[in-house]
Amino acid sequence: MKNKPQTLKKSFLFTLFLLALLPCPAQEQKDVLNHQVNKLGQALFYIQQYYLDSLDTSGAVDEMISTLAGQLDPHSSYIPEAEVRSMTEPLEGNFEGIGIEFAIIRDTLVVMTPVAGAPSEAVGIRADDRIVAVDGEAISSPELTNQKVFSLLRGPKGTRVSLTVIRRGEREPLYFEVVRDKIPIYSLDAAYWAAPDVMYVRINKFALTTQDEFIDAFKNLDKMPRGLILDLQGNGGGYLGAAIFMAEQFLGKGEMVLYTGGGKMKRQEVHASGMGFLINTPVVVIIDERSASASEIVAGAIQDWDRGPIVGRRSFGKGLVQQLFPLNDGSELRLTVARYHTPSGRVIQSPYVMGEQETYYRKILERYERGESFNRDSIQIPDSLAFRTLKKNRIVYGGGGIMPDVFVPADTSYYSGYFVQLARRGIVNAYVNDYLDKERERMARQYETFEVFDRQMTLADVPFEGLTAYAATLGIVPGEGDLDVSEKHIRTQIKALIASRLFGTGCFYRVINPVLPEFRKALEVMNGLL
Repeated sequence: MKNKPQTLKKSFLFTLFLLALLPCPAQEQKDVLNHQVNKLGQALFYIQQYYLDSLDTSGAVDEMISTLAGQLDPHSSYIPEAEVRSMTEPLEGNFEGIGIEFAIIRDTLVVMTPVAGAPSEAVGIRADDRIVAVDGEAISSPELTNQKVFSLLRGPKGTRVSLTVIRRGEREPLYFEVVRDKIPIYSLDAAYWAAPDVMYVRINKFALTTQDEFIDAFKNLDKMPRGLILDLQGNGGGYLGAAIFMAEQFLGKGEMVLYTGGGKMKRQEVHASGMGFLINTPVVVIIDERSASASEIVAGAIQDWDRGPIVGRRSFGKGLVQQLFPLNDGSELRLTVARYHTPSGRVIQSPYVMGEQETYYRKILERYERGESFNRDSIQIPDSLAFRTLKKNRIVYGGGGIMPDVFVPADTSYYSGYFVQLARRGIVNAYVNDYLDKERERMARQYETFEVFDRQMTLADVPFEGLTAYAATLGIVPGEGDLDVSEKHIRTQIKALIASRLFGTGCFYRVINPVLPEFRKALEVMNGLL
């Protein structure tokens, strides 16, 4: 053994050191684990010492650990050292690219969720899309890594990248052209008065900055709101601490936010501090099928304590507690160590089979195919998963995700072939950028504030004809009846995008929200509470 390469020896000794620190209730289990580690160490040693050709043992070990993690739940993973930093950037920093959260499943780049407000979302990239080619070059292969994905999709703001996407339910590949941009670093998209005395706040993720952003949104108000609409649509989660902060803004002192338990982890409870500044303020929370993890913790706590109605559609169902275990080379093992439970005892996590990630994500898609986004009755949950809220004793359901109190079907009433083509290729965004490149100074003089802009620029005034002419140059023309279906929404989208470019992201939602059924229903429910 003394001829063993020094790096391999260090790695092997470090592994044995970690084993010595692990809590092992049964000596037999410890002996079995030691035997397995020794077996692996022997195999690596013999290969290194006697194999005919050279072998990248570092890469081989990475692949072994990755394969092992793939046999666990859908959210446990191994992250090589070179990719650790980049995996946390969406929550901690900023970068220029197309803006997706992704995973590599069976050698294929799979979109987990488009980052809210990013170019990928703007052109219509969806969760579960498979990106199989970038700029015409096929990328699906055993050599595909996170680092390679970053190098392909990131790039200077304003540069274009063409994506070939395989989408379930579509017979042919879809083609998107995405203009790279700076990915939003802020977690709070909008905060404004949705109605007299009613504040609307939209949070796209729970980041390190969420607490400060949320507090800042209330600092300069002349008065505190009598009601709050908290929009968590498309919020895929983030840092648990930020979610706990958000939940306890609405909960009384000592009221449970969540508890964790399962496996080798003892039950741990988190209770509100009672320091929230909206404890007595009526709240309505909006969620949808893309709301996950930390978003579900917030919605579940508010629902279980009967603090406010949940409006929208069933959330994703990601409720596993993950712990980071740093390895000796700077890589990390992200392991699920427990499950999140809402205060009433519901499990947030959707059911899964270990090692079957593909099946897990396919079942999420099957919800849509069953019509769950359009009809509440399509959701079948057994009575065994019924729980009771903690104050009003209402029935709520577990079994994966948070079920809304008020169901709002997804709105596709404005979808036409023309609208879909515009969205997939990012035509509306590209046109608005081009339009403002020429008209920004004039519009800035004409509309000094958003209020003036919103009042004076009617839907009839937006440059819709310019958009259709621009799209025609790219071979996209409306079919018969397409404009009857989509024109009003496209005009609203143009106005919202111009508003966001001139006055900030929050103004996009001030324009678009009034035509969205989820927002309208939330406001209706809130008016009933005041």
